[in-house]
Amino acid sequence: MTLKAFQDYYPDNYAHCYGCGRLNDHGLKIKSYWDGEESVCHFSPRSYHTGGFSDILYGGLIASLIDCHAAGTASAAQAREKGIDPETQPLERFVTASIKVDYLAPTPVDTVELRAKVREISGRKVWVDVTVSADGKIRAKGETLMIQVPDPEKK
Repeated sequence: MTLKAFQDYYPDNYAHCYGCGRLNDHGLKIKSYWDGEESVCHFSPRSYHTGGFSDILYGGLIASLIDCHAAGTASAAQAREKGIDPETQPLERFVTASIKVDYLAPTPVDTVELRAKVREISGRKVWVDVTVSADGKIRAKGETLMIQVPDPEKK
């Protein structure tokens, strides 16, 4: 059995995000998975994902990775808390209400690992903390507040 990523459980109408949408042909298509109480995502940037230097990752891309990994983690964490099986019910979609990124060290254009921990879940709000590591060193940290997208069917 192939392990599916959180983002693979988004309904089609919410699967077009540039960062994590499986239906966006030009997107990054990041994939996030549980690793115990943390979620993990590995991303291999392309040579054109650079910032001011040819060997350093663009800071805006780092923020995008944190954003999408946190959103996926929020969706999966809420489902886990509610006892929802994503195989039988699509994950609820979350969007970013707030994101703070601290860039701690230059990030090489190499495979990065994102790790996220849920700090708190309160109704439609989920606070998620994310680290971005490369070469065994934490390069950036993000603090996010994710908000569940209201179900248009329940309006």
